[in-house]
Amino acid sequence: MRITVILPAKNEAQGLRQILPALRQTLPEAEIIVVDDGSSDDTASVATEHGARVLGTPYSMGNGAAIKRGARAASGDVLVFMDADGQHNPADIPRLLERLQAGYDMAVAARDRHGQANLQRGLANAFYNKLASWMTGHPIRDLTSGFRAVRADKFREFLHLLPNGFSYPTTITMAFFRSAYPVAYVPVEVAARVGTASHIRPLRDGLRFLLIIFKIATLYSPLKLFAPTGFAFFLLGLGYYGYTYATMARFTNMSLLLFSAAVIIFLIGLVSEQITSLVYSKSRG
Repeated sequence: MRITVILPAKNEAQGLRQILPALRQTLPEAEIIVVDDGSSDDTASVATEHGARVLGTPYSMGNGAAIKRGARAASGDVLVFMDADGQHNPADIPRLLERLQAGYDMAVAARDRHGQANLQRGLANAFYNKLASWMTGHPIRDLTSGFRAVRADKFREFLHLLPNGFSYPTTITMAFFRSAYPVAYVPVEVAARVGTASHIRPLRDGLRFLLIIFKIATLYSPLKLFAPTGFAFFLLGLGYYGYTYATMARFTNMSLLLFSAAVIIFLIGLVSEQITSLVYSKSRG
């Protein structure tokens, strides 16, 4: 297998000094691509000094955008994605590659609760894992891990679905499950971050993480989101009708509105399900 390691990096010169030598020692024949996402430090020069191929951008486009640029430029049959902040251990890569050789199309390094940046992030990720496991019917141990190995041809099928921000792991994981590409999880330990603080800000990104929840549902099976919501509106309308009939012996406009909303939401779910099926069938066509 020809292997390409892709590291999106924004102001990660210090982390690259630590991780690139370890990468060369673990995978001496691998192609290493550092996507410099508009860094203001010497990220690019450090990567070049250590023999990595550097793809630069004049301004920051986002983690997902860096991933897509690296995937398009990679020559390997297998793509390995890692963070450049020193948290991921290159020594774990052979374990991920073993899962691909065993027949899986993607192997994800799964962190335990001790590997989360803080309590809030840990609780949020645990919730995402539970939700995604329910949506797919498969146990998902780490939905948001940025450390993974994947077959390049399968990954490129879904480049058009990937966002430019930090939620690319969620999108690609759900896309693989939707397309019946087998995914394996390999438990790993992560180290403390090297250099500056994380670019994720809980307050600023709170709404974005909330939207991830809905993206999980709409990416995999929209009807699993819309059908319960429509049913809830139907029950609310039925309950309100029972109340008004018992107190005023009449059927109110509010009850009609709630029943109508239930039908509309359910029908939107059906249409969304068909659109999702067409999107995935087109990406594999």
